[in-house]
Amino acid sequence: MGHGHGHGHETPGSASARYLPRLAAALGIGVAVLLLEVVVGVVTGSLALISDAGHVLTDVLGLGMALTAIVLARRSGPTYRRTFGLYRAEVLAALANALLLFGVAAYVTYEAVERFANPPEVPGLPVLLVAVGGLAGNVVAFVLLRDGAKESLNLRGAYLEVLADMIGSIGVLVSGVITLTTGWRYADPIIGVAIGLFVLPRTFNLARRALRILFQHAPAEVDVERINADLAALAGVHDVHDLHVWTLTSGMEVASAHLSLERTAEPGEVLAAAQTLLADQYSIKHATLQCEPRESAARCQELSW
Repeated sequence: MGHGHGHGHETPGSASARYLPRLAAALGIGVAVLLLEVVVGVVTGSLALISDAGHVLTDVLGLGMALTAIVLARRSGPTYRRTFGLYRAEVLAALANALLLFGVAAYVTYEAVERFANPPEVPGLPVLLVAVGGLAGNVVAFVLLRDGAKESLNLRGAYLEVLADMIGSIGVLVSGVITLTTGWRYADPIIGVAIGLFVLPRTFNLARRALRILFQHAPAEVDVERINADLAALAGVHDVHDLHVWTLTSGMEVASAHLSLERTAEPGEVLAAAQTLLADQYSIKHATLQCEPRESAARCQELSW
């Protein structure tokens, strides 16, 4: 009887792309902080600064991956071979960022525990000054990415990188103050453990969200059972089956379904009503819906998956 491919009221787009300039600015800030810590760390021989520079390096790599993923997704749209383009590159970048953060958190925690046995002497003043500069840069990058992190999983990965680095800068700053005023060598390893514990749970949540998208699970905020009931309640619809809802990338939810129609139903009207329902009530603007007579539904039941 008919089928439809609906985009709702507007063409969906990646949430990450809107924040590309902010992400580029955050990357530039990260590179500047990295160079500052490496130069001062080598000149002064500060293990704390060199170690934190390693953390910043992974942040810069993570921000670079996030930026590259957005550019790839924007420049390579859907084709006949890549029917969904390269939008999933953003999700892969978020997962890679999570793995990097796991590595950094594990390394920082391991180094901190090692230093309990033999805490090194850390020069307080240069560490303090560089920490202030690093903290200022991280605060700016944090503000730039904060809004985008609420909409995009890819931006959230970059945001967590900057957040972890900001907390690290605060930790180094506190360590520098304590070392400069008291000479207590255990401040550095204790703060290192605190940074590791802060980063790990947030990183786990980021990785879990990325894997949900890659496994094409329904978005956590979408009630698929309710969607099924609402579609089935539309005038002229006898049955709803083969309903699938998944996320292509952050801000791009997709759905497909078969609608079995009553004999007197008008397919075009049912299709338009279903697309409007999905767009207005569930913000799913890209939906592929197949309208079919009740008799055709039997074939779908014969499929093995």
